[in-house]
Amino acid sequence: MKSLKLIGLAFGASIALSSAAFAQDVTVAVAGPMTGGESAFGRQMKNGAEMAVADINAAGGVNGKKLALTVEDDACDPKQARSIAEKIAGAKIPFVAGHYCSSSSIPASEAYADGNVLQITPASTNPKFTDSGLWNVARVCGRDDQQGLVAAQYIAKNFKGKNIAILNDKTTYGKGLADETKKALNKAGITEKMYESYNKGDKDFNAIVSRLKRDNIDLVYVGGYHQESGLILRQMRDQGLKTILMAGDALADKEYASITGPAGEGTLFTFGPDPRNKPTAKKIVDAFKAKNIDPEGYTLYTYAAMQVWSQAAKKAATTDAKKVMAAIKAGKWDTVIGPIEYDAKGDIKQLDYVVYKWDAKGGYAEIKGNGT
Repeated sequence: MKSLKLIGLAFGASIALSSAAFAQDVTVAVAGPMTGGESAFGRQMKNGAEMAVADINAAGGVNGKKLALTVEDDACDPKQARSIAEKIAGAKIPFVAGHYCSSSSIPASEAYADGNVLQITPASTNPKFTDSGLWNVARVCGRDDQQGLVAAQYIAKNFKGKNIAILNDKTTYGKGLADETKKALNKAGITEKMYESYNKGDKDFNAIVSRLKRDNIDLVYVGGYHQESGLILRQMRDQGLKTILMAGDALADKEYASITGPAGEGTLFTFGPDPRNKPTAKKIVDAFKAKNIDPEGYTLYTYAAMQVWSQAAKKAATTDAKKVMAAIKAGKWDTVIGPIEYDAKGDIKQLDYVVYKWDAKGGYAEIKGNGT
């Protein structure tokens, strides 16, 4: 009886110890569109965050503590994003990798700032995110005034004297990117023949396509997301248009090809140099492939966001958001997408955009020597 009692006490002690250890874990978050039209990119972010946390923990964690990951869904809805940000801040989570849509990242950033949460977005490219002057924001991706310029340079070189149209979906990301591209094109002496907007979530673009046909548009630049871009492309082909479609980084997912089928061949888009091809990523890319995951798009960018935060937290010897952000802006960080350094606003110094082209098999590759 006595031995049973001792066993029971020992078992209870082990439970208490494991609970205490769990309570000492540092919870971090990833927030993005886990549902809705942009859920393909939410899955990329979730995959990147989960792998990063597992690898960081396998290497000993952060400041002697393991990381625990919470995944939050904003469905790319600004109000839902703000609500999630308040929830994360209320839980005293020191860091979030998020969000995907700029229209979510920007309102969420204010709640994170108020709640002492450091936010690194893997994907939000609207300049306002870092231009706002908030202390707590950074990104591992580029900006729309960078990729809009690259798109404009490519168009100016390869479609000189052709008819250009610009469309946007009225979102913070889509309109912002379209406007930056238009501004750079106009500065290069090219005036678009058509500038039109549509609503994110629209399915029927036949009226817009008819205008493209009427105006003999050679290239249409779309500031918007992959689902609507894919439908625009299909409906152009249905009406017999051979017009080239070009867009931004929101086309960096194979779901675009599943929407367009072989008709998507020749579609152009801007994105950073593919991190899957970098020597710094080989080991991690192989680990993803072993799990039958293609770490395309923003998967490795999310992994990199986790790396930047964890390395800076170790350097600062704390997870206090303000001290970690000071370390981030003062340091240079080795990541899966290469070395990263920051300016005072939280923008990275190194990223260059390039132009990619979709092929008929549902893949995309960088256009080498594109003159941008």
